[in-house]
Amino acid sequence: MELSEYVQSGLQPLADPGCFSPRAYTVLLQTAFQSLLDTQADQAALDHPDLKQIDPTVLKHCHAAAATCILEAGKQKADKSAISAYLEDCKFDRERIEQFCSEYQKNKDTLEIMLGSIGRCPPHITDVSWRLEYQIKTNQLHKTYRPAYLMTLNVENSGSGSHTDVNFSCTMEQLQDLVGKLKDAAKSLERATQM
Repeated sequence: MELSEYVQSGLQPLADPGCFSPRAYTVLLQTAFQSLLDTQADQAALDHPDLKQIDPTVLKHCHAAAATCILEAGKQKADKSAISAYLEDCKFDRERIEQFCSEYQKNKDTLEIMLGSIGRCPPHITDVSWRLEYQIKTNQLHKTYRPAYLMTLNVENSGSGSHTDVNFSCTMEQLQDLVGKLKDAAKSLERATQM
C-alpha cells in the first residue's frame, strides 16, 4: 500500500501511545470505520469523552488518515500481512496493528460491498434516441414557431449493469454544438490511441 505523506503524517500520532491512549486509539479506529460504513453515522462521534484531551486539529487529521488507510486497504483488497507491513512502517506497535487488522477483518465484507457499489467507471452511453418537437405556442399563448429536439440517452452503469435514461431538450444550435464537441472528443481520443 502506498499513501500520501499527508496520510502518513496523520497515522504517526496514532502510533504514539503518548498522543493516543489505548482507549482513545480504539475509539478513533471504530469511529473511522463507522464514518465510512454507516450512512447514519453521528457527526459528533469525534466528541467522544476519550478523545477530549486530543487537539481537535490532530484528531481530525488522524481520523481522515485512518479512514483513507481503511479505504485504500479495501480498494486493494489488502490482506493482513500487507496492512501490517504498512503500519509497521508507520511505527505502529504490534498491539495496535493487531487491533487495526482485527477491526478491518470484521468490517472487510461490508467495506468491499460499499466500495463495489461506488463503481470505477463512469456511466456508458449505449443508445441515443431523439424526436423533433415543434413548439407553436408558449404557455402564455404567445406564438413561437420554433423546433426543439427531445433527446434520450440510454445509459448503462458498468459496475451494476443497470440502465437509466437521461432526457433533455435542446435547440438546433445546441444540438449542433453538442455534435461538434462529441466529434472533437472522438478525434482527440483517436489521436491519443495512435500515439
